[in-house]
Amino acid sequence: MAVVLLSIVVAMSKVVLISGASSGIGEATARVLAAAGHQVFLGARREDRLAALADEIGGAYAPLDVTSRESFQSFVDAAVERYGRVDVLVNNAGVMPLSLMSSLKLDEWDRMVDVNIKGVLNGIGAVLPRFTDGGHVVNVASIAAHMVMPTAAVYCATKYAVWALSEGLRQESENLRVTVISPGVTESELADTITEEFSASMMEDFRKVAIPASAIGDAIAYAISQPESVDVNEIVVRPTAQR
Repeated sequence: MAVVLLSIVVAMSKVVLISGASSGIGEATARVLAAAGHQVFLGARREDRLAALADEIGGAYAPLDVTSRESFQSFVDAAVERYGRVDVLVNNAGVMPLSLMSSLKLDEWDRMVDVNIKGVLNGIGAVLPRFTDGGHVVNVASIAAHMVMPTAAVYCATKYAVWALSEGLRQESENLRVTVISPGVTESELADTITEEFSASMMEDFRKVAIPASAIGDAIAYAISQPESVDVNEIVVRPTAQR
C-alpha cells in the first residue's frame, strides 16, 4: 500500500519553475509547492537567497534576470537539464515603484515595463517550446489589472498587459493551461522599490491589511493541482478588509 501511495505522489509531482523566488510571493510559493511534493526550480538575481531557500526546502536554483531573453532561456534549459522536463512556469517577478505621473520618473516606468511585461514575455517565449504535450503558465498579475488608482497608472498598465497576454495565450492554446493570479495587498518587498515619498506614505497605510504571501502560494498550488482538463483561468486573492 505504501508503495502505491508513493507512486501516486510521484506521478502528481510537477516540475515548477518560479521567477522572483528570492522573496515575497515567489519564496512563499516555493515553500508551499515544495511542501506539497513538487520539484521547484528557483530563479532570481539574488543567488545567495536562492541558495539558502533551495537548501532549506530541497529545491534547486539558477540565476535569473527576467529582463534578459538569454537569461530566461538559460534558466529554463538548466531546469530541463536537471529534471528532464518542465511542467509549470510561475511568472512571478515584478517591481512596483509607484509615483505620480507628473513626477516623470521615466526610468522607473521603463523598469516596470521591462520586468512586469517583457519579463513575462521572456518567460513564455523560453518555456513554450518545452510544452509540446501540455503544460501550465501561471502569471502573477495583481488587482491592479482590474482597477486604476493615483500613483499606480504605469504599474496598473503593466498588470493589465499581463492579464491580456494571459488571456490571449489561453485562447490560442488547446492543451496549454494558463492561469492569472491577481493578489490584493500582500506581504512582500514590492513597496521597497517606491522612491517617491508621497507614494511610499500612501502605500504604508494601504498595506496595513496585507495578507501573508503564503495565501498566494496556496492559490497557485490549487490551480496547478487541478486535472489536466481543468484550467483555472484566474484567481483574485485579497484581504477581507480590503475595499
